[in-house]
Amino acid sequence: MLVKVFGSAVFGVEATTITVEVNIDKGIGYHLVGLPDNAIKESSYRIAAALKNNGYSMPGKKITINMAPADLRKEGSAYDLTLTIGILVASQQIEAKDIDKYVIMGELSLDGSLQPIRGALPIAIKAKEEGFKGFFLPKQNVKEAAIVAGLDVYGVENVQEVIDFLEGKGNLEPTTIDTRAEFYKDLDFPEFDFSDVKGQESIKRCMEIAAAGGHNIILIGPPGAGKTMLAKRLPSILPPMTLREALETTKIHSVAGKLKEVGLMNQRPFRSPHHTISNVALVGGGSYPQPGEISMAHNGVLFLDELPEFKRDVLEVMRQPLEDREVTISRAKFTVTYPSSFMLVASMNPSPSGFFNDPDSPQTSSPHEMQRYLSKISGPLLDRIDIHIEVTPVPFEKLSDDQKAESSVDIRKRVTAARELQSARFEHMENIHYNAQMNTKHIREYCALDDVSKQLLKTAMERLNLSARAYDRILKVARTIADLDAAPTVVSSHIAEAIQYRSLDRDGWLG
Repeated sequence: MLVKVFGSAVFGVEATTITVEVNIDKGIGYHLVGLPDNAIKESSYRIAAALKNNGYSMPGKKITINMAPADLRKEGSAYDLTLTIGILVASQQIEAKDIDKYVIMGELSLDGSLQPIRGALPIAIKAKEEGFKGFFLPKQNVKEAAIVAGLDVYGVENVQEVIDFLEGKGNLEPTTIDTRAEFYKDLDFPEFDFSDVKGQESIKRCMEIAAAGGHNIILIGPPGAGKTMLAKRLPSILPPMTLREALETTKIHSVAGKLKEVGLMNQRPFRSPHHTISNVALVGGGSYPQPGEISMAHNGVLFLDELPEFKRDVLEVMRQPLEDREVTISRAKFTVTYPSSFMLVASMNPSPSGFFNDPDSPQTSSPHEMQRYLSKISGPLLDRIDIHIEVTPVPFEKLSDDQKAESSVDIRKRVTAARELQSARFEHMENIHYNAQMNTKHIREYCALDDVSKQLLKTAMERLNLSARAYDRILKVARTIADLDAAPTVVSSHIAEAIQYRSLDRDGWLG
């Protein structure tokens, strides 16, 4: 008997429906075709044990299974449940008339219970698009898949529950989630709040500007100045994600298998990889491509602590994704693209010892050591960072002050207002939503300067020996400062403040 069951494969952040054809005929053997990887080939052992432990048996006949389209490579153990149901129906151990109306995915344990899978959300979206009635998957993944309205999503704990439902014996209820309620909960209670930060008013102002315009920022200062503490609080002042952004972000985390029994992500991601990270782990890839840290930080913040400690080639591979806001991974037979529109926040000590130009510090670094330390960060990468700011240690008077600082929620209101101005400005443009995404053409249009501002910028360019890209960055930051002031045009005070935020371009910074 020939039976067709439906599963799904995930490539990049999109899913493709897989038709699993199971044919049982005279003879003996188990033949699995359609480019399965080793995890799928090993499924026969898991399936045989799970069937036996649940009162069924593996047919002692010739079983041929084709996974179509046959030229597309399939990977992972998530097809165990699909194959199991196909074998049971084809061998007439169970009856399932409506089997073609469901997508079935799940990894089997030997006792028939189900383990979580990756990519449940993209699979559910594809199932809805292709008109399937429902989707069976492990209970641990049900919340992320239930985000998709108009699809019956059944979270199951073991294979017997699926069998009972298909035979009309079970009373499985589809999981429903109120997406909007899920999306808006806990938005005003960030884990890390700017009200915890004592002093550092100028740095908080920088963070506010960076958040308002989506600008990349680098913090330079000695150990203990508060660089990491400030960076961790940046997501709390970013505007709340839109539903579209939340869905995009949740899809990426679903594909990477990082969603732990959560539905829609409503907090912007904050990723902080260790400096020993490899190229592939940062940008994504591998023999079976997976999203890297820059894609996991999509619509959020990527924090690189101690930037010069990262391998130079690792930092260089970020240059193209920083400009294009996506990363494309090419293999011989296919290409996948992962979105990577993130805010880069980097921190570094000003010297290897960490105490550059500090008269009270016994540790000093020679000019040669300084040069070697700073040369790990290339000029082109620094050019892609809009704001450079020096962080100084907080004096004791500020640390011991009991006065409560401004909260993240209050700062976020100003940031959101500035972002709304930008959204209105760029509403007719497809891929531009905030100032950091502007190209040269938009800069000329929206950052027009008067004569005083032009002269001020010209003087700064000549004295600081700035590149053309740095010129554009200053104008973008100035536009954001103007938006925070709700000013229609960029004036000299906005330009003057933006020029301050190019510390690493200053001649003599090395002393």
